[in-house]
Amino acid sequence: MNNVYSVTQVNLYIKNMFIKDYILGNIYIKGEVSNCKYHTSGHIYFTLKDDKGQMACVMFAGQRSGLGFQLKEGQSVIALGSVNVYERDGKYQLYAREIVLDGSGILYQKYEQLKKRLEEEGLFASSHKKPLPAYPNKIGIVTAKTGAALQDIINIATRRNPYIQLILYPAQVQGEGAAEAIASGIHKLDKLGVDTIIVGRGGGSIEDLWAFNEEIVARAIFECNTPIISAVGHETDVTIADFVSDLRAPTPSAAAELAVFDVRNILSGMEAYHQNLNRLMQKKLNAYRSELKQLTLKIEYASPIYQIRQKRQMLLDLEQRLDNLMQNTLIKKKHLMDIYIEKLEGLSPLRKLSKGYALVLNREDKVLNKLDKVSAGENVRICITDGDVVAKVTECIRKERG
Repeated sequence: MNNVYSVTQVNLYIKNMFIKDYILGNIYIKGEVSNCKYHTSGHIYFTLKDDKGQMACVMFAGQRSGLGFQLKEGQSVIALGSVNVYERDGKYQLYAREIVLDGSGILYQKYEQLKKRLEEEGLFASSHKKPLPAYPNKIGIVTAKTGAALQDIINIATRRNPYIQLILYPAQVQGEGAAEAIASGIHKLDKLGVDTIIVGRGGGSIEDLWAFNEEIVARAIFECNTPIISAVGHETDVTIADFVSDLRAPTPSAAAELAVFDVRNILSGMEAYHQNLNRLMQKKLNAYRSELKQLTLKIEYASPIYQIRQKRQMLLDLEQRLDNLMQNTLIKKKHLMDIYIEKLEGLSPLRKLSKGYALVLNREDKVLNKLDKVSAGENVRICITDGDVVAKVTECIRKERG
């Protein structure tokens, strides 16, 4: 018997057939989970089945990072992996690399693949993020004209700044052609020269939000020269547009708050600055007034008129002092003179004469106070209070005075 093969050889041959098949090497398989077992080694063994068949599956511990939930019995999932033969049992099975829950599974897979590729290209890099202008005048909006998101943006923006100009590009945000419409709106608003662009819509399923996961939208955001805020869905919804945009807002309302400054805060701040400026100016003016007053006094003190006035006043003061001194001196001298007069009057011969005394003068009109100055027979003159008496000496009698 020629061409007889062992079981192992046949299994190897079949395995090579599986390996060479491109489709089986990277395939998505949808089914319901059954016989799910988490092995102590970290591997997960389970079966995918539908109403007409089933397939053994395994996810090795090294691939567990691709599983974002707890795999359980009865779950409808989509598994990505390769179909190959397990030689020992001669059975083929799926070697799963990634598993997602059915419904959003295929879209999620596309989302992850595009996200990874764009991230590797650098579209998410922070170095490409542009800062939002602090005080924008014109805000561009790319969203549906009938959606609640637009009304939320208008209400918040006009409440914060009634002077803001809002320019809407009404774009289809769901279904076929939505991604192209959003990208077109971004390009046109960018050329229009608005200060900031808000791109978004209200919440929904991953299918509803899928236009914001398209590559055309991501590249339109990346190529835009105007800062873009992504406001897609609710806070828990994350799209590729969020990663590429310069800033992500959890909701359209939050995007309006981030894009539009609050005029009330600005006015309040300006009023505070105004009051502070007035206070500082008043303080400065008071300081300058005080300094001016000091300088004015210095100038007045140094001026010739002031100096003349001061000197004149000083002379007047000196004159007054001199006058006072002279008056005091005169008074003192007058008083002293009165004393001297009194003394002189006490010593005056006339005063003595008035008391009965007389002054006797010899012929030479010298006071006759000794006998040796006169001789008998000489005429003498006797002075009394009301005149003189001329007499002749008849006799000189010497007497001893005790």
